[in-house]
Parts: sequence; C-alpha cells; structure tokens
Amino acid sequence: QVQLVESGGGLVQAGGSLRLSCAASGRTFSSSVMGWFRQAPGKEREFVAAKSWMADITSYTDSVKGRFTISRDNAKNTVYLQMNSLKPEDTAVYYCAAEGPGGRGPITTRTRYEYWGQGTQVTVSS
Repeated sequence: QVQLVESGGGLVQAGGSLRLSCAASGRTFSSSVMGWFRQAPGKEREFVAAKSWMADITSYTDSVKGRFTISRDNAKNTVYLQMNSLKPEDTAVYYCAAEGPGGRGPITTRTRYEYWGQGTQVTVSS
C-alpha cells in the first residue's frame, strides 16, 4: 500500500518561510516524478512544483519561481518543498503527489500522478 504523508504546514506571516515534507512508504520513489500541488478555498487544485530526477527536469508555476524549491532525500524516501518569501496568496492546502505506472502527461498535470497525500494546510497572514 503506497502512502504519502505531508507535514510542515502551519501559520506564518507574510515574508516568512516553511518547509513541507512528504514521507513516502510502500515503495521507493527515488526514480519517480514527485510533485506538489495546492488548493485554495473555492478554487481548483493547481500545480506548484515537480521534479523528474531521472530526466533532471524541474518545473515551477510562475508565481513561486525563485521562492520555492523542491528537493528530496532518497535515504529517507522523503520529498521537500522549501517555501520562502511567503505571500498571503500562497495560502492553501498543499498536496504531495507521486507518479505511478499509469500516469500520463507532463509533470505539471494532475494526470501524471497516481498517488496523493492527505494535504497540509499553509496559511500566510498579511
């Protein structure tokens, strides 16, 4: 049973930083594409960041470029999202995702991912 568990969310003031973690279990994701998405109230889930370590491709949505960084620790089977210079518009539930054998499409799309975490709330106050 594949499981992704996010942690690290919380309440932070604008300009602050948070590091989200996504611990994977049930299989090794060292060669998989991993991504982060977010969903604000009343909005659709949107792409934030993703990385294909095999293809050495990293992608970020424009609004977070230069502020967010995706990374991983293979020994811990954990993916991170370092978020700096946070803004109120970054407020959302953040979800970790991992590709599976049936995933299709670019790494920026939800269809690429078959495994999802339960989400962690990030709230940025102004």
